[in-house]
Amino acid sequence: MLRLSKLTDYAVVVLTRLGEAEPQSVQAAPQMAPQTAPQTAPGIARATGVPEPTVAKVLKALAQANLVAATRGARGGYRLTRPFGTIAIADVIAAIDGPIALTACVDGAATGCEVACQCAVRGRWNLVNDAIRDALSAITLADMHLAALPDALRLPLAPALSPAVAAPEREHGHA
Repeated sequence: MLRLSKLTDYAVVVLTRLGEAEPQSVQAAPQMAPQTAPQTAPGIARATGVPEPTVAKVLKALAQANLVAATRGARGGYRLTRPFGTIAIADVIAAIDGPIALTACVDGAATGCEVACQCAVRGRWNLVNDAIRDALSAITLADMHLAALPDALRLPLAPALSPAVAAPEREHGHA
């Protein structure tokens, strides 16, 4: 069975909490840098229901992967290092669990395979591994957050066409 670790799941929860604090304009415009006040590990734990020691452990790993930045002091805490909409789920998995590698013989696997020299499918798992990595790289934290919202609460990602722009299409039999 292919399953993410609990720590990776908690990391997505923690990062989503940090991302929710971003101004909407930053979430929608990935080129802008985050401009939020840092959040503390105890505050994130209270808001998410994840135990504080687990939040601290996750934040440490995310900071080592440069997904969050820590600020010390009375007004310290954690914040995202880049906009919510640019952090791929694959980045989160790699930060917590290491490279995405389905088997011991795929590129990036931490361990080697004992039967690699006589394996009939040697090198063929890379195709599957790459497809999964690519799919996870295409999904961001913002996508995950948006998917959790009921349709009625979702903001449009792109502005709707104004009637003046849509009208010429109707005149030519389109629409």
